[in-house]
Amino acid sequence: MADIEAMLHDIEAEANYACRMTGRSTLNDHVLDAMSRVPRQRFVRKNFRSHAYDNSPLPIGKGQTISQPFIVALMTDLVAPKRDDKVLEVGTGSGYQTAVLAEMVDQLYTIEIIPKLAERSQRLLEKQGYNNINYRVGNGYFGWPEEAPFDAIMVTAAAEEIPQPLIDQLAPGGRLVLPVGKRHYTQDLMLLQKDHSGEVHTSNLLPVTFVPLTGER
Repeated sequence: MADIEAMLHDIEAEANYACRMTGRSTLNDHVLDAMSRVPRQRFVRKNFRSHAYDNSPLPIGKGQTISQPFIVALMTDLVAPKRDDKVLEVGTGSGYQTAVLAEMVDQLYTIEIIPKLAERSQRLLEKQGYNNINYRVGNGYFGWPEEAPFDAIMVTAAAEEIPQPLIDQLAPGGRLVLPVGKRHYTQDLMLLQKDHSGEVHTSNLLPVTFVPLTGER
């Protein structure tokens, strides 16, 4: 518990530091409460568990990472999930961000393109007792059209452009959060909001570094 409390303290300190770019000096209490309930050490590799609550990304194999806790908290805060929202996550990865979202919503859909990661994260999430998650192995660039529209969409890998299929699958009033930029370069964390008339508004928030979204169009 002390480790989780230290992680949450680091998240709050970084949120305050980054507020000039993000416009958020504090994060929603519901986000921090969700993160306090998810044991991050269960989503990292055994040889990195002593660093599970460090405010930094960690490798999880297959060239992928588990995101920095502050970025998990910020992206969750930005996508602003409500309990009755239908949410899509592109990039299940370790399953940690998935678990945080599953703590907050009743309907979560998650897509992972790497079969072994998808299998491992699903097994882990089911073992943790999450029964509100729908899983798919496939190319997240194209979203999950038969389940659209979604009230919120989160992409946990960097696309070179905002995928049009995801914009199309976002419900009016919905929010899409993702890193955008070329691989091997710093990217921009972006928030896209679709108003109730269907018009799209985007904002750049802060520089980030994510693994690339593979299997794009």
